Amino acid sequence: MGFSQALSGLNAAASSLDVQGNNIANSQTVGFKSSSAQFADVFANSKVGLGTRMSTVLQDFGEGNLESTGRELDLGISGEGFFRFMQNDQVVYSRNGQLSMTADGYLQNAQGARIMGFDANDDGLVLAGGQPEVLQIGTEELEAKATENVSLVANLDSRELAGSAENTVELDTGEISYHFSSNFTAYDSLGNPQNTTVYLEKTGSNEWKATTAVGEINAGGADLSFDNNGQFTGTNPAQFLASLTEVELDNGAADLTMEIDVSDFTQFGNTSRTTDLQQDGYTSGAFVGISIEADGTIMSNFSNEQSVAEGQIAMANFRNPEGLRPEGDNAWSATQASGQELVGAPGTGLLGSIESGAIEASNVDMARELVDMIVTQRAYQANSQTIKTQDEVLQTAINLR
Repeated sequence: MGFSQALSGLNAAASSLDVQGNNIANSQTVGFKSSSAQFADVFANSKVGLGTRMSTVLQDFGEGNLESTGRELDLGISGEGFFRFMQNDQVVYSRNGQLSMTADGYLQNAQGARIMGFDANDDGLVLAGGQPEVLQIGTEELEAKATENVSLVANLDSRELAGSAENTVELDTGEISYHFSSNFTAYDSLGNPQNTTVYLEKTGSNEWKATTAVGEINAGGADLSFDNNGQFTGTNPAQFLASLTEVELDNGAADLTMEIDVSDFTQFGNTSRTTDLQQDGYTSGAFVGISIEADGTIMSNFSNEQSVAEGQIAMANFRNPEGLRPEGDNAWSATQASGQELVGAPGTGLLGSIESGAIEASNVDMARELVDMIVTQRAYQANSQTIKTQDEVLQTAINLR
């Protein structure tokens, strides 16, 4: 019986060395999770045990260190959860976020597994929820968008005298005078820039006349008024904007329709100046790359400085991650022991956030593995000594006369 006990000890030590050797071999594998061998003693209705056996190999899903790479498509998870991939028509889970983009817009790892997530609608709104699907990034050119809404914030100098405007400009309807002008670039439906100017002339103590021109086209205007505290109280901005509808252009583009919000205008005794201007139009743009936000939103970036949401990377977690089955290639699959996946957007619930430009290093502790390997080696030597001793005892018994 002593031989079988020692032999089981040798097998156990060899199995433990296999696990430790695999951990050490994967100490530089991105997203790798170390394992440890667990053993149980063997009894068969006897007073003395029959040795040991490997009970299971337990995975340690503790987080590895996040290491910066500076590469936009390298993703690390800060917190719990797994990326969800489609590999060979099977859903697998991984902590390795080293991705690359294929020619047809799929984000996949080195093994060809494609990352999954929630798609965005035509308005660029991500609808997190439902069943995740393989994400595909469109690389076509972004269409031009005509300017529809403009927001102007400006101060008009209350010290100006009504009727004293010395500046003039010639428009298609004739010459107009003004004290102050605010200029910006709008875009038509073909993406052509249209130089637009709002001319402002003081006509009374707290009254101003606004005239908007697209190029040399007089697009109309309105009277603006202010209270004794310099706050805008006059014409409702919507009425002022209504005069800007359907500006006819001669370049083949659709009529330009803009709404200009001037409700934040003020009239103080200070220099007239524009402090903020926002407009929502842009010209067409070529695809230049993607960026990934902390919440997993994938943004397509274009040469016209616009960004559009293409989708959101999905993450999954399990009640018992240690029950996942290793599939190789840094991936695991769900089992009955792991339980059903809990899918959601990064940063929600117990799911971690995504760090772009970083990877999660292996969680193997090399110092601990080397110490454990020495201990296992000593156990192997001790079991070998047990066999040697048993052999000597047996030889002594055989030589008895």
